[in-house]
Amino acid sequence: MVFGVVAVLIALPYRSFDLDRFLVPKELALHVGAALALVLVVAGGAALTRTRIDRTLIFFLGLSAASALFAPNGWLAMRALAISVSAAFAWWAARAAAAHGARDVLIRGLAAVTVIGAATALAQAYGVSSDLASMSRAPGGTFGNRNFMAHLAAAGVPLLGYLALSARGFPGALVASIGLGINAAALVLSRTRAAWLALVACAVVVVLAWLWRRGTLWRDAAARRGLTLIIAGMVVGGAGAIVIPNSLDWRSDNPYLESAKGLVNYHEGSGRGRLRQYANSVKLALHHPALGAGTGNWAVEYPGIAPANDPSLSQETGMTANPWPSSDWMAMLSERGLPAFIAWTMLMAGFALAGLMGWGRLDVPLDERLRAIAATAMVVVIAAEGAFDAVLLLATPTLVFWGAMGALLPPAAAPALAPMGRTRRALLSLLILATGCAAAEYSSLKIASMAAYNAGQLGRAVSLDPGSFRARLRYAQLMMGRTSRTRGCVEAKSALALFPRSPDAKRVAAGCK
Repeated sequence: MVFGVVAVLIALPYRSFDLDRFLVPKELALHVGAALALVLVVAGGAALTRTRIDRTLIFFLGLSAASALFAPNGWLAMRALAISVSAAFAWWAARAAAAHGARDVLIRGLAAVTVIGAATALAQAYGVSSDLASMSRAPGGTFGNRNFMAHLAAAGVPLLGYLALSARGFPGALVASIGLGINAAALVLSRTRAAWLALVACAVVVVLAWLWRRGTLWRDAAARRGLTLIIAGMVVGGAGAIVIPNSLDWRSDNPYLESAKGLVNYHEGSGRGRLRQYANSVKLALHHPALGAGTGNWAVEYPGIAPANDPSLSQETGMTANPWPSSDWMAMLSERGLPAFIAWTMLMAGFALAGLMGWGRLDVPLDERLRAIAATAMVVVIAAEGAFDAVLLLATPTLVFWGAMGALLPPAAAPALAPMGRTRRALLSLLILATGCAAAEYSSLKIASMAAYNAGQLGRAVSLDPGSFRARLRYAQLMMGRTSRTRGCVEAKSALALFPRSPDAKRVAAGCK
């Protein structure tokens, strides 16, 4: 899982792009890693299966592609669609690799990815400074935002829990417990209520599963030891985060208690703002029921639905404060349309059901049943987090979640597809590689564009990334202020075409009439 570690650690120092300097390089790691992994699987002759989940995933991708084709901002659509395609690549690669004996290796690697991410946040919280970290949403570590980090740390809890329960020796269970302690500490320090709620939901699932097969875990000595170490790791890590002094500048005297009290508060603050955003996003979906507003295009169309005082809109720019809604579910509904939303819901339900059915089987080893319930717990965590924040719209949690589903879920009941000949494997490998290279090239050009923008080379920044609204608008303003008015008008109109409801772009383009 080299690319998983890279996706966690990589970030850029270009502060003018405070979100993209974290997100874009992680997307590059996702595209390259997922495509290469699937190419190795296909070229190596591994058997692929075609289950109901696979068919639903392909249907969802087809609807997403159709939505992207008609999106007003094709650059944003291509970027969002590329993440979905790479997610599918990660799922199929992990599924095939797990079937060929790499299951536990994958799980350990993905769990380590979440711990490394949490560790970068702890380093920031306890005084380690870096140009690759953002202070505005600390402790986000190399994610630039504490919420992004917390979502990944919470997703790692079911993986680490499985490793602690299934370890056959004390050292392995202890290492998993330490990892849980690191994730728990980062989660407490993050004050991310969506992640906290997701872990509560995860705990409910695990307790119900234990009650369903009462005593199953307690009859296994290794599982009993693992349960003890899980609880110890979580408690020690969480308590240590509260007790040990840190460098975070919270405004409240009791920040963690304050966040806990506001866990389900939707009468004021960010909770009330989310409800308004969700209501307006549903309105947006009703305006475009079949294919949505366009894959990745929520930020383009939302200002046309929301009132001027909507808290999701920036009072400075008149555009959305974030490039996506505060919910994976709302993004799927408003951007890709009702059919894609139904397909997405069926995917998540299919994962959870497959895990529950795997846990209910008594004719398989305990380790396989533990993996199944860990898969269900992870789906619950991701689904709950995704109800309140963007999670699977981002590269790193996408890689971890889809890879983990491939590794955790029980072997497919459907028969494998007929073996492919060497020519068909080569052609499919080339197609996968070409798709991954196209996505990776776009991410690479965006990185090069950010570097050019940071160096003051605005013309080069625009030529490298024609979809960069920031670069186009700034270049237009620069040209309009000089003698190159014609060039400035071209750039102003191009910027306005990317975000037709941007007051700044309208203002600059108005001077061209």
